[in-house]
Amino acid sequence: MSRIVSVGPAEPSPDCPLCPRLHDFIAAWRAREPHWFNAPVPTWLPTAGDGSVRLLIVGLAPGLRGANRTGRPFTGDYAGDLLYSTLKRFGFATGEFEARPDDSLQLIETAVTNAVRCVPPENKPVGAEINTCRKFLVPTIGRFENLKAIVTLGSISHQSVVRALGGRVAEHKFGHQAQTEIGGIRVFSSYHCSRYNTNTGRLTEEMFVDVFRDVRGFLDSAVGE
Repeated sequence: MSRIVSVGPAEPSPDCPLCPRLHDFIAAWRAREPHWFNAPVPTWLPTAGDGSVRLLIVGLAPGLRGANRTGRPFTGDYAGDLLYSTLKRFGFATGEFEARPDDSLQLIETAVTNAVRCVPPENKPVGAEINTCRKFLVPTIGRFENLKAIVTLGSISHQSVVRALGGRVAEHKFGHQAQTEIGGIRVFSSYHCSRYNTNTGRLTEEMFVDVFRDVRGFLDSAVGE
């Protein structure tokens, strides 16, 4: 099976300067809310470590009052309620999600990250920021030697993952509950589990659950490979 080569660090520095707009935005919020995390949000790992990870979930970017506040992906806003309840349902997490980083929730064979590690103004990173932050997404994917599957939440995350894996976006198009394979890794795509998508009916809980049902079935069939 082909593997991407991990080059460079998988995590940006706490005061990463690579995207000036995002750096300045975070600096302003540090002054405004000094007790918040207000830094690039690191990948959340299972307690069993990198070698146990078979599934990676990639979101878009931290929410201002969610992960940017708490320092843990999908923690502190609605998207985490749906994501982590679904992970628990299919055995990818255990414990209780209480929307704070010191709750009892633990990941199982799963890691959670974002395509863009810093909170963007209005939740909208620009193309240059997405491309720049891929320098951390590539080694993040590469650090998991037993990785079998990636779930991409939203089209931007999907496209960045495809590029990180060395694929062409035109050949691996985004679509809810679509699947594709790149370099021996199965990529499952889903609409993002944001409150906006669920409130508008673009994404229902059943639709989201269906994606992870597919992932569970795939990983169960891949045991021992």
